[in-house]
Amino acid sequence: MGGKPVTGSDFPTEFTLSSRTGAIVVTTTEQGLPRAISVERDRLREDPELLAAEILRLCRQSAARAGIERRAQLQAAGLAPELLALTGLPTTEEVTRQEYVEEQEYESEPDSWLRPI
Repeated sequence: MGGKPVTGSDFPTEFTLSSRTGAIVVTTTEQGLPRAISVERDRLREDPELLAAEILRLCRQSAARAGIERRAQLQAAGLAPELLALTGLPTTEEVTRQEYVEEQEYESEPDSWLRPI
């Protein structure tokens, strides 16, 4: 998955993240609120609930990655480690672990919830 901040100030105000295939691209605020969403036409034919779930997952991941960057910025500015811990901003390890878990859950979801009778 590709992710990058959209710069323009000392700290970016928008972050862009794409799905592993690049078929979905979201641009969000630091809090993960979507500012722009791009979906390839083929993905629009899929189950709307699954598509929405993937978009929400990307928004959450974008916010988490923004949190990593904000944490690094505060650390570079000299914020004491005990105060940094109180911010609740995620660590790289926490985000990496969460993304791995979400990716495994996403890959293990069946293409259809229908079962043979």
